[in-house]
Amino acid sequence: MTEQVRLIKKYPNRRLYDTKTSAYITLGDVKELVLKYESFKVVDAKTHEDLTRSILLQIILEEETGGVPIFSAELLGQMIRFYGNAMQGMLGKYLENNIKIFVEFQQKLQDQSRSLYGENPQMQTDFWSQFLNFQQPAMQSMMSTYMDQSKKMFQQMQEQIQQQTRSIFTGAPGATEK
Repeated sequence: MTEQVRLIKKYPNRRLYDTKTSAYITLGDVKELVLKYESFKVVDAKTHEDLTRSILLQIILEEETGGVPIFSAELLGQMIRFYGNAMQGMLGKYLENNIKIFVEFQQKLQDQSRSLYGENPQMQTDFWSQFLNFQQPAMQSMMSTYMDQSKKMFQQMQEQIQQQTRSIFTGAPGATEK
């Protein structure tokens, strides 16, 4: 049996109503659903418009303003510049794929720490602290290399698109070949 998507209704008074529990919930409760990997959808109670992304962005905004932010002002500025750009769709997929790879990497490390230390949370915390202290320079180097490779890939894609565009407008045969 497939699990149904949990429906949360947002009312004009900005309150969120969880139809599964028949109770009003907060953004913190929605965050808990995300952390538990529960499928849900937030809709406007009157129009039935899907508001899920809007609610998730609100949670991110609260997290960003409440502690150590993930996004720097420079990164946010770069992201804003992509809106309306021909590459906007590609950026979303690129970020999504990279987050997925990062999560898989993190999961593998967690599995390794569990195999070494069992389910002892203190030992796992110590493992992560030691790992991050010793591996931070290596991780930074690896991420720098990865970013350089990604930059080269995007430059190559941009060059290919430019060549294809030139060939379309000039009608030059073989302009897309290198």
